[in-house]
Amino acid sequence: MQQNIQRHRVVVIGAGYTGASAAGRLARRLRSEDVAITLVNAEPDFVERVRMHQLAVGQDLRPRPFHRMFAGTGVRLKLAKVTGIDVDRGTVSVTDANGAGQPEDLEYDTLVYALGSAWNARGVPGATEHAHEIAGREGALRLRDRLAALAPGSPVTVVGGGLTGVEAATELAEARPDLDVSLVARGGLGDWLSPKGARHLRKVFGDLRITAHEHTAVTAVEADRVITAAGDIPAAVTVWTTGFAVHPIARATALETTDDGRIPVDGTMRSTSHPDVYAIGDAALVAGPGGKPLRMSCASGVPTAWQAADAIAARLTGGKLPTTAPRYLNQCVSLGRKEGLIQYVTAGDRAVSAALTGRVAALYKELVCKGAAWGVANPTMGLPTRRRRVTAQRAGATAPAA
Repeated sequence: MQQNIQRHRVVVIGAGYTGASAAGRLARRLRSEDVAITLVNAEPDFVERVRMHQLAVGQDLRPRPFHRMFAGTGVRLKLAKVTGIDVDRGTVSVTDANGAGQPEDLEYDTLVYALGSAWNARGVPGATEHAHEIAGREGALRLRDRLAALAPGSPVTVVGGGLTGVEAATELAEARPDLDVSLVARGGLGDWLSPKGARHLRKVFGDLRITAHEHTAVTAVEADRVITAAGDIPAAVTVWTTGFAVHPIARATALETTDDGRIPVDGTMRSTSHPDVYAIGDAALVAGPGGKPLRMSCASGVPTAWQAADAIAARLTGGKLPTTAPRYLNQCVSLGRKEGLIQYVTAGDRAVSAALTGRVAALYKELVCKGAAWGVANPTMGLPTRRRRVTAQRAGATAPAA
């Protein structure tokens, strides 16, 4: 006679590109009778983080509610804010997303940590108080309101010469040609690009009349200016895009973490210190080609979500573990709505000579953004899948009786 088998409890915390993809992919790999998947997120809608610069300049984004995305999949959405994790007890502490109600502990057998990252002020005096960030929806909407109130001719300074900074500066300059937009870069403008890519970036900056302050380090931010060793740069609004910092919760747990708070993982995205915890996306320290850590990005994160989901499913069903090694193909950069840049790269993310530019590149980038959002709702890329049974022994439940 078959005894009742308790469902294996999978809790996924964070529903960005990686967390939502992992939850949906798991639901399509495993039978709902055998596994309970809970996705914890503070917002009811999926946020297209790669479009926050568009939201900031006043463009409306298509709403993507999770209740539609996961309808009929078996994924349970828990609208809550994660406040702590006890990896020894196997619990996640949450509170109501609005700060109301009583704290609650969610028990898990497997935890997928996908809390991601936020903006990084890097300890620069005044940055937290005076600068705007576009790492999330809330920050982008605040910046949107501030930009809408600016008078023509007002100076807007973007700090950070990476992908986010370049996209923010060009989107601003195209949407608001009445503003005086500048960008401050610690290195040279587009110095990570191929010569062809860098030339195109400089051309677009010239066409949009964006001033580039190259090889310039920001030492402080004030309400109306950015301070550098080379002098002050006027800024009625400062937009801060100097990289990301991971969520601090992991460092407050018994999980092994790096100095910057990322969770080291093996090739299946499983924590090197706690085998019932998987880390994906920006939160994970993942070795890429040549052992170089993957950079924090959507392009890096989604493959780690697929790898973790497939590994969890394999371990629970006795299947074959995935062995796909993460690699890069290109860097897709929007330069406003009419221009773009697709920089082809090596597996290890180094620029090669080939690059696609202009209107075709802008269309390419738009397809990539749409495809990324579609992929979250369709995490097996539309391919048919078979939901497999979880074996009792692997799930940690009672074995069937004869």
